[in-house]
Amino acid sequence: MADMQVRETPPFAPVLMESTRAIGYSLEAAIADIIDNSIAAKAGKVQLFFFPVDDAYVCILDDGSGMDNAQIDVAMQYGSKSPTDIRDASDLGRYGLGLKTASLSQCRVLTVVSKQGNTVIGRRWDLDYVIETGTWSLLILDEDDIEQVPHITDLKEQENGTLVVWQNLDRLLMGELDYEKSLGRKMDDVRQHLGLVFHRYLSGEAGIKRLEIFFNGVKIKAADPFLLKKSTQAMDTETLIIRGKKILVKPYILPHISKMTEEEKNQLGGKEGIRKQQGFYVYRNKRLLIWGTWFRMMRQGELSKLARVMVDIPNDLDDLWTLDIKKSHAIPPAEVRNNLQIVIDRIADKSKRTWTFRGKKETSDTVEHVWTRLKTPGSGVAYEINRDHPLVDQIIADAPEVRTKLESLLRYIERSIPLNQLYVDLNNDEKIENDTEIEEAEMRKTLEQMLSAMPSSILRLEMLEKLEHTEPFCMYPDVLHDLKVKEES
Repeated sequence: MADMQVRETPPFAPVLMESTRAIGYSLEAAIADIIDNSIAAKAGKVQLFFFPVDDAYVCILDDGSGMDNAQIDVAMQYGSKSPTDIRDASDLGRYGLGLKTASLSQCRVLTVVSKQGNTVIGRRWDLDYVIETGTWSLLILDEDDIEQVPHITDLKEQENGTLVVWQNLDRLLMGELDYEKSLGRKMDDVRQHLGLVFHRYLSGEAGIKRLEIFFNGVKIKAADPFLLKKSTQAMDTETLIIRGKKILVKPYILPHISKMTEEEKNQLGGKEGIRKQQGFYVYRNKRLLIWGTWFRMMRQGELSKLARVMVDIPNDLDDLWTLDIKKSHAIPPAEVRNNLQIVIDRIADKSKRTWTFRGKKETSDTVEHVWTRLKTPGSGVAYEINRDHPLVDQIIADAPEVRTKLESLLRYIERSIPLNQLYVDLNNDEKIENDTEIEEAEMRKTLEQMLSAMPSSILRLEMLEKLEHTEPFCMYPDVLHDLKVKEES
């Protein structure tokens, strides 16, 4: 190190650099910040290397455009850009602090090596050396120094790219007894975080360059928080014009939980559950910034748990959203909040209906439901089995003498609903197994039995037309259609 060239600036560097380490980055947020720089450099592939033993390190290697001497010096400066500067549309940075503050929040030694063609250059911040010199002592690596950097061979095999290396992981290991186990657990969090935050890049969405992220050689999968292949768009896309720039708002309703696989539920809610992840998902240039919040415009409730709203903002409206350095906190401006409130009111109502009617596109005034919701005199609610339901009618028509006993049975069922346990199960996002559709073959058999009791084809057709608007039969239009064709032929 003594032979390295050193660039020195004023002596308050040690205090400032140590203080900025406490901004509050999590490991996963810090790594995501480095990948933002890779995206800005037009990278198509990012590789993460994690070595948790002995001289532990974290490496982030991309195949972006790389940097020359002037660019790497600027990249290593604190506050290398103003938040008011005009930036490229793909630039995910704002303050010119992310690379340094994110990295040094986790380690004491930050090395950046970049390659353009046959030229390889390197710079290093070593906090202990900065303290020793008392100045902004940015180390310039020579060829021998560069050869000692982990995974330098992987960088040299590329035409262009940048390698970021964290060493002396003091913050990352602080307070941990079992370093390997702790880092392994944290790296699992990193995988999940990156799969979510960059899911639109990983999926290859139109308008952005597709990105591949590999973690110790294993490709990270996109974690779509909207389940776009299953969900419904609750409303048309809203376009808000602020300062002549467009903010796009797309509300979605997730499918009912009974229609999700275990993998999908884990993907959507993780440890905290689906309920806590409802709300707005704010993207800047399609990179997820904030999620799982209604910005205090609505309470996170059970009946709105399926509602999620995608909000796309351009990077030149950052100042309006008071976006912080970590890209983890933002507040929508008043002119945006007013429009979002309208969206909230509409989507909350649709989410309630999806939850109530098991994900089917039904309305209470056109469908004959099995259960009826009633308002009671004491401003409460009660649920009763619909006595006018065709199945109830048929049982009584076939055996009038059972009417009294049937009424007693239905009343006992109504009074014995395990409401408290249902509430607990729903809060825990348990899959209620009897809240699933009847097999099509079973439904066909049930319908054929009902129709067999009808004395004429006319009555059978009338019954089929009524069942088209009756739960649960209306959920099987193909079966009803086949039976109608059979009767008409």
